[in-house]
Amino acid sequence: MRLVLRIVGTWLLGLAFVLLVIDGTKSLAANSVVLTSFADAWDNVHAPSIEAVRAFFDSRFFADLLGGAFEIVLTYPAFAVLALPAIVMIVAGRTRRRDRYVQADQL
Repeated sequence: MRLVLRIVGTWLLGLAFVLLVIDGTKSLAANSVVLTSFADAWDNVHAPSIEAVRAFFDSRFFADLLGGAFEIVLTYPAFAVLALPAIVMIVAGRTRRRDRYVQADQL
């Protein structure tokens, strides 16, 4: 499971970096800061799936809460939306070190 978390996290972080480079290129061309929202990036990839996710959230018990949270997430920059879960996955998939502290007999 750790391997899967690290691999998926690394791919998401790479995709977030690509989106950050795209935003940086657009910012250089426009001479101002340009951030692509997650909704715009998702719309460029597969537009009908946004409506499918909205319909799915509308059919749930907490439809207002889920729909509101989803709309808020869609306004965030695309690289940040992908980078945050990527970092969480990478940290969750790391191996734990057992020899973190030095024992007295190791000195």
